[in-house]
Amino acid sequence: MGISVSHISKSYKTVKALQDISFDVKPNELFGLIGPDGAGKTTLFRILTTLLFPDEGTAKVAGFDVVADYKEIRKSVGYMPGKFSLYQDLTVEENLNFFATIFGTTIEENYDLIKDIYIQIEPFKDRRAGKLSGGMKQKLALSCALIHKPKVLFLDEPTTGVDPVSRKEFWEMLKRLQQKGITILVSTPYMDEAALCDRVALIQDGKILQIDTPEAIVKHYPKPIYNVRSTDMYQLITSLKAYEYNHSVYPFGEFVHYTDSRADFNPDDLRAYLESIDLFDTQIEKTEATIEDTFMELAK
Repeated sequence: MGISVSHISKSYKTVKALQDISFDVKPNELFGLIGPDGAGKTTLFRILTTLLFPDEGTAKVAGFDVVADYKEIRKSVGYMPGKFSLYQDLTVEENLNFFATIFGTTIEENYDLIKDIYIQIEPFKDRRAGKLSGGMKQKLALSCALIHKPKVLFLDEPTTGVDPVSRKEFWEMLKRLQQKGITILVSTPYMDEAALCDRVALIQDGKILQIDTPEAIVKHYPKPIYNVRSTDMYQLITSLKAYEYNHSVYPFGEFVHYTDSRADFNPDDLRAYLESIDLFDTQIEKTEATIEDTFMELAK
């Protein structure tokens, strides 16, 4: 069972949170919604989990309409919101039992589904949820979202504020859940996580910029990209932005990602320009485009 979104729009007074959003998530697909804060990701998730009504358009989740069949959808999906929303005064085990009871099941009945995740926090089952670390809270929230064996799993920015090791473990868990036949829609502001999805939709200001596999999105980047580095990075960025032939200039880790507006660009021309303004020993080398480069290009 997948997800179908057709021409969904949603506004809050004068703010257009979603504008004519359409996409499909195939059954058993790990689909990523990639965009910065304020792009509309959470609003879309709330519509798909029947917590908000769309102003326009239709959507189906696991074959059910988000308006007409909201009760069936709530039985069929798991939802992990961006903010930790479990009961902080209850223990790990009490939270899990509570959510299992709500859905008319037990921990034992669906333990096999959450075993790989829950086994990591089971030693702390008597600890209050509010006293857990960020990574442990994340695992508990995911266990609670899965305890009723949902057909579709919604994860709204699940790795925000989590350390890199826990982020890596979390995505490994998602891959294992996908192998168990669960359709997963995950949103994230982290561009590097896009590469871990089967397909992604890049979203900005409530609009879909592009939908494709991560490989295809990167492959179709329109211009050669160069890593540029200097001992004075501030002056380098300022000078590149002032260069009459620059197409884009973005800081990227220890480098600046630079693209030129000329079809016949020669890196030696750029080096000569930088040397003319006393920027010597610059490093200029061609590099591969990333999802982030594509997003910045599309969002210009």
